[in-house]
Amino acid sequence: MCFNMHKRQIALLGSTGSIGTQALDVIRQHPEELEVYALTANHQVELLIRQAREFMPEMVVIANETKYQQLKKGLQDLPIKVWAGTDALAQIVEAEPVDMVLTAMVGYAGLKPTIHAIKARKAIALANKETLVVAGELITRLAAEHRTPILPVDSEHSAIFQCLVGEKENPIDKIILTASGGPFRNFSLEQLQHVTKNEALKHPNWNMGAKVTIDSASLMNKGFEMMEAKWLFGVAPEQIQIVIHPQSIIHSMVQFRDMSIKAQLGLPDMRLPIQYALAYPQRLKSDFPALDFNQYSTLTFEEPDTSRFRNLEFAFEAMRQGGNRPCVLNAANEVVVAAFLQDKIGFLKMSDVIEKAMQTVEPIASPSYEDLVETDKKTRDILSDYII
Repeated sequence: MCFNMHKRQIALLGSTGSIGTQALDVIRQHPEELEVYALTANHQVELLIRQAREFMPEMVVIANETKYQQLKKGLQDLPIKVWAGTDALAQIVEAEPVDMVLTAMVGYAGLKPTIHAIKARKAIALANKETLVVAGELITRLAAEHRTPILPVDSEHSAIFQCLVGEKENPIDKIILTASGGPFRNFSLEQLQHVTKNEALKHPNWNMGAKVTIDSASLMNKGFEMMEAKWLFGVAPEQIQIVIHPQSIIHSMVQFRDMSIKAQLGLPDMRLPIQYALAYPQRLKSDFPALDFNQYSTLTFEEPDTSRFRNLEFAFEAMRQGGNRPCVLNAANEVVVAAFLQDKIGFLKMSDVIEKAMQTVEPIASPSYEDLVETDKKTRDILSDYII
């Protein structure tokens, strides 16, 4: 997996989110190597306008069509093509000059444009974990068929990817995914009954968007990362161990058959894995702060408690069942996280609702893309009546 290192043209899907803004910071630091070809956002049109005026991409897309006129007016004095709608997201990734598509959109919405990018044989920097959660089998098959490289952006999967460089002939014995444990790691069930969204949004180590931060607090994020790891690295769920590592210094590890373990370490800064993916196989110089071991004299590890954080067990069960079960899990999780952020349900209730969805939606053993679209819709429809 290697690219010629010219000024790489990046289509950035989800430029106004946490990953997107940090990716632009990386590109800003490396104007000789990286250039923005396209920017997209869902609804944050004012920020998108500011980004477009700074980076001068060939085109911008706002998924929310009601924001199109505002975007067009805000860029009318510049030679930037302005599009709107979800179909436009899928079209821009196919543009001939694009070298790499960074999928930083949150949730199920990232699936369709990722499929289009793979079919167009654009290198994928994957920051949208739901793509592999929902359609891992489909995505990996298409990537192999079209010989499209997928470079992980999540810090954990980037760590695993880095640990595997130079180990092509050595099979993986086990992947060890580290998790911070979130803000409620030491909370009892009684305490979890009463946590608020404001408390859940205060991640102890990472700066992330609201949805991912809630997923981290419930450990669903780690369940999704387990699913990603299965598809990215070709391992079975039983070859993936999750350990709580509150310091977030070791980003993940790989154990080989001789029982040696390789780990990737660094301060918790998402710009590091973003930069690694955008520039691969080169390592670009950066001014990010370096890890000082004198300040981290103790690194600790513990087993996650699935009796308090049930979402993690749901993820493993969905992966074991396969078919459309991960799609049901993802759709249900998106619904409950949105409801939690709107104060419609409590923190522990999210797991109850997800369990109901898993028990209610009909299983499909070998779903097509159309089956996944229908499963996603059906899950959301069922839960819309359940959550008041």
